[in-house]
This record gives sequence, structure tokens and C-alpha cells, in this order.
Amino acid sequence: MVSVSCKENHSTKSEVSTDKPNFLVIIADDAGWNDLGIHGSEIKTPTLDSLAAQGLLLERYYTYPTCSPARASFLTGRPASRMGIVAPISGRSELNLPDSITTLPQALGVLNYNTALMGKWHLGLKPESGPEAYGFDFSYGFLHGQLDQYAHTYKNGDSTWYKNGKFITEVGHVTDLLTAGAIHYLDTLNSEKTFYLQLAYSAPHIPLQEPQEWLELYSSIADSSRRAYAAAMSHMDHGIGKVLQKLKQTQRAENTIILFISDNGAQEQWIPTTQYEGKYGPNYTLGSNLPLRDFKTSNYEGALRVPAIFSWPKLNAKGSSSNYINVSDWMPTFLQWAQATAIPPSVEGESIEKLLTTSASARKKPIYTRGHLQESLIVPPFKLIRTRHLEGQADFELYDIESDPSETQNIALEQPKKVDELKVILKEEFSKDTPQVNVELKH
Repeated sequence: MVSVSCKENHSTKSEVSTDKPNFLVIIADDAGWNDLGIHGSEIKTPTLDSLAAQGLLLERYYTYPTCSPARASFLTGRPASRMGIVAPISGRSELNLPDSITTLPQALGVLNYNTALMGKWHLGLKPESGPEAYGFDFSYGFLHGQLDQYAHTYKNGDSTWYKNGKFITEVGHVTDLLTAGAIHYLDTLNSEKTFYLQLAYSAPHIPLQEPQEWLELYSSIADSSRRAYAAAMSHMDHGIGKVLQKLKQTQRAENTIILFISDNGAQEQWIPTTQYEGKYGPNYTLGSNLPLRDFKTSNYEGALRVPAIFSWPKLNAKGSSSNYINVSDWMPTFLQWAQATAIPPSVEGESIEKLLTTSASARKKPIYTRGHLQESLIVPPFKLIRTRHLEGQADFELYDIESDPSETQNIALEQPKKVDELKVILKEEFSKDTPQVNVELKH
């Protein structure tokens, strides 16, 4: 059931005086902290660098260790583990988002928004559990977590490329097709209609199949895997530039909120066996999360703290922000700006308009993140990480992620009271999760 007028939750009054804004959410797939020019990478991302210069670079944006949980949390405004999603939905899994929870596109639809998804879904692998079942008026792209960039099939050969609930066949590279789809959407949408457009690229996720024109940009990078990864990032950046230019051409740029995020941190390497019939890989060097620790799947900073850029001329937020923001916060914030009278009671994220500033401002709620390998809780400046085992007691690590962003000094033994304090909150959050999750602990 869709409800955006419940009286049970917090007020949605915004300090920004404006007509209802449009929303353009751009999601990279596995882009790491050190994979954008704005963070000093060797990878050229001029469009995203320019967007950050004009808007707000979010330096403390936290997501999930992997993609399905990140997307589930983003679209529902609550921890993905509440819905049993702690890892990618893969293979031929029947798991999908529960239909009892109001999603962001459903709530925006009630508010007379046109909603569209271009690209990766990964929250239901069959057309009947695709984006249209959860409030998107239009959807186009792929249902699974990855695909052949030209054949448009999943790693096991299953069909995944679709439009509006039906599998289709098309020719072209995924990055180019999604960019063209977004531009066509903006071109054909009624100019009087407010919209929510989610553009979820497959780049720079494996398999890496980049055209020569993009590979040639990085002839100086000796490692062929890193070269292809860099090419995928620049290819996507170029596509984003085309979409942003179309926003300007259609006179929508001034009242469109643009959010760029990565779904999770970068993958270290890919060594496939039977995937894609052995045609691609291995890739021993993919993304870079430096100076942050580790890669996707863990609960260390390299997996959870990812590049994010926010831009909205009417909010006039420019520079960089170190305020803590969580992936679940966008739904209540977007609904506030869309002039919803209240937030659905299932939402647990907090409205973050006051955090979208260069000035220091504290969030109200802790950041709880459950992956399939670890759980973590952030109450700034501390981060508690729990690693559970099938047998024996759990391991706990404590980091001051402001003085030690690379998580090199586990201070759990030095701060036992802080560990105990955060353990209580972590266990309380964990108890709210569904008893069964899509990937359980393994030996």
C-alpha cells in the first residue's frame, strides 16, 4: 500500500521555497573512492568533476558493501536487512523487494511525478518483479547484477535486457544505450511534468568491454585491467555529460536535483571460471578505494564510503561536506522536497536538508549497515564492526574514522566502554532485521 500522508511520522517541511523539483539520480556500479578525478585519480572524469565544482561533494556518504542492499535501501529509505537483503540477488533467485513497503517511486507517483528507471534494477530477476511492480512508470535496462556489455545477457546466459516488463534485443554498448535512453526520455516527456529519473549505469562493473576510443585515453596505464576500468569510467562520464546537456537544452536544469552516487565501493579483482562461457577476464586490478581500507563486500570504509555529488541550484550548496549521510536518507529528503505531507512509516532514514552544507552538522541517527560478511554501526567519530562466526564468539573492531580514515588502528581494547555502548545499539538494530536473509553466514 502506498501512503505519503500518514500522520505517524516526522514533518516534511522544507526551508527551500520552490516549486516541486525534478530528480535525476545517477548511479555508478562499483566506482571506488579513488576512481574520480575529484579525488586525485588518474582516471579522467571531467563531467563529474565539473558537477562537483558547481555543487556539493559529499565526503562522508555511506552505502552498503554490495549492490542489491544499496539499491533496496535507497528505494525504501530503510536498512535493506529489514527486508532480508544483505547480499547481491544472484543466479536464478526468486527474491525481490516486498510489495508491502512503499517505495520512493510509488510515493512520488502519488505526488504526480513521472518516474523512470534506465539501467540496472537488481531487486528482482524476472520481468514481473521488475521496476514497474514498484512504482516506475517506465523502465529500460537490465534486471540482473551484471551483463555482457554487447550481448546483453547475464553471466549464466539468461536474458536480462528488457523494456517495460518484456525482454528485448538491441545492438550497442550498454553505456551508450542507457545514455541514449535517458536523453530520449527527457526529449519526449511533457515539459510541464515533474519527473524522477534514475539512471543506473553498469559501468565500471565487470565484464570490461570498452571501445578502442576509450581505451586509447589510457595508453599510459600499463595494467590492461586497470586501463579498461579507467576507460569504462570515462565512457560513463561522457554519457553523463550528454544527459546533463539535455537537461539544459530542455530548460530543466535550474529546477532539477542531481545526485551522483556509487552503489558500493570498488571491486579489487575478478577471476571468473565459467561466467560468460570463459570469454572475459581475469582482471587482477580493477577499482581503487585508496586511501580507504578494503574493497566491496566488507564493512570497511573502502566498501561503504563512496563518491557522491549533490547539485541543486536552488539550494545553493557548493563546496565539500563532511557531514555523515546514509543511503537510506534520500527517500525522506526527496519526499520532503516533493512536498509530501508526511513520510511513510516504514522509512527509517532521516531528512538531511540541513546536512547538505559545507558547515559541520550532526546527524540524529546512527548508521547501521549489515552486509553478508559483517555488520557495522557508525556514531561519529566511532565505527564498530562486528564479524560473526558460525561457531564461537563474534569479533569486534572499533575505529575512530575521522582521525584514522584508513582504519589502521583498532582501538577496541583501549576503549571498552565505547565498544559496550555501541554493541547495545548494534544488537538492537540487528534484532529489527528479518530472521532470514538471502545469504547466511558461511564457514
